[in-house]
Amino acid sequence: MSEEMKILREQGVDEGLIRETEKFRNAYETEESARGRVAPPPLPFYGKEILEQAIAALLRGENLLLSGSKATGKNVLAENLAWFFGRPVYNISFHVNTDSSSLIGTDTFVNNQVSLRKGPVYQCAQYGGFGVLDEINMAKNDAVSVLHAALDYRRLIDVPGYDRIQLHPAARFIGTMNYGYAGTKELNEALVSRFLVIDMPPVDEATLFKIFRYMFPDGKQAAMEQFAGLFLDLQEKAENGEITTKALDLRGLLAAIGTMKTGLAPSLAVKMGITNKTFDIFEKEIVGDVVMTRIPESWTAADVFEGQGSR
Repeated sequence: MSEEMKILREQGVDEGLIRETEKFRNAYETEESARGRVAPPPLPFYGKEILEQAIAALLRGENLLLSGSKATGKNVLAENLAWFFGRPVYNISFHVNTDSSSLIGTDTFVNNQVSLRKGPVYQCAQYGGFGVLDEINMAKNDAVSVLHAALDYRRLIDVPGYDRIQLHPAARFIGTMNYGYAGTKELNEALVSRFLVIDMPPVDEATLFKIFRYMFPDGKQAAMEQFAGLFLDLQEKAENGEITTKALDLRGLLAAIGTMKTGLAPSLAVKMGITNKTFDIFEKEIVGDVVMTRIPESWTAADVFEGQGSR
């Protein structure tokens, strides 16, 4: 059993979906030039129902839009799905300067001749990749308009001055969007209609424990409980509007725990990974108070990890 399918079976994902995913993997071999983009994600995505919805949609040739608040695992899910299906990943991060040429490609000189330097959407279409459209609700209309024909039943891209290309049958697009980020906007109906939408739920305690256990198998149970409690406390305060989502940073928390493994004091590590993510002095005080209730100043790396001597 492959590692990819093992993760799905351990979570109880429908066996029929797993078999169809394996058939998909076997039907579409990745070209040599794109195999470097097929790689396991940094951590598994945990969530049986979400995985089943996403896999079923992708098997039917649909594109996905993952919506939800910060730290719900949208990008982790997208990377896991590409790995399950054995496809190369092309990450496209939208911002104010992203335009159609950034996605499809631009003219460049090669051997004194004008040729197309292929963009990520073009490569995704050519090699049958999974294109992750990150923060798609920050995209300008010019950038999004070139995706319309690629995202609907036509599955093609018009490259101005070059050929019209048909999408590889294995190509899929997965959009992600956060609510309330600066620079975001409502997606128009024409674009949303080209996706099946999954509303990502907030991370719960059980999922946090699975992530911590995967990332830090030698972590002490009591310490991991406090880190999970810290994240959930911050999540609740963000939901209640007491703080912004700046300090609600699971990546930052995981990175902080990693620095503890090198011997950094947990209180200092969490300050770098969580508290200092907000620059408002009043909000920083609230976050700092939450941290103090969970992470004692006296803690050392030995309080967090098994077999870690105090320094």
